Amino acid sequence: MRVRIALREKGVEFDMREEDLSNKSPLLLKMNPVHKKIPILVHNGKPVCESLLIVQYVDESWVRESPLLPSDPYERARAGFWVDYVDKKLYPAMRTMWLSTGEAQEAGKKEFIEFLKVLEGELGDKAYFGGETFGYVDVSLIPFYSWFYALDFSIVKECPKLGAWAKRCMQRESVAKSLPDQHKLRDFLLELHKKLQAK
Repeated sequence: MRVRIALREKGVEFDMREEDLSNKSPLLLKMNPVHKKIPILVHNGKPVCESLLIVQYVDESWVRESPLLPSDPYERARAGFWVDYVDKKLYPAMRTMWLSTGEAQEAGKKEFIEFLKVLEGELGDKAYFGGETFGYVDVSLIPFYSWFYALDFSIVKECPKLGAWAKRCMQRESVAKSLPDQHKLRDFLLELHKKLQAK
């Protein structure tokens, strides 16, 4: 989702191929032989792997359109810090909340909310994490918004400023076209959860 948002922000047309991760294609294995994961951006016949690295590559390759990363080295480092926070703190807490039950799930939810409140503090009264312009931190965080409904979690109730930010992001064509339908995602996750619980 991050890659699609970045490409659309830059106005880059692209072909997207869905991948069956239970039966990985020869192309995926050829383009990412180390991790054998998606996403992969193939540009000029060369693969770029891992979503955040691809977003940086897209930003540097299509410079003229809507910069995603700050030009100031300090601000770029700060953006990198918050993107790292999203991946290392928010995602694991969300995963714990989803895969757990009972007290462990409640503890995971509490931790998840604490992490969101830290992000809300960083956002403050700004329109986007980079100020008035949609950027790298926004691209990295907004895909998680789709999961909130699927996890039966109200971001607006717990973190109203973050909720308002998410609504602003969802009004962007690049975001609206890139995120999955929340209802379909919820149905998919409920089915997946049942399968995992049956094991």
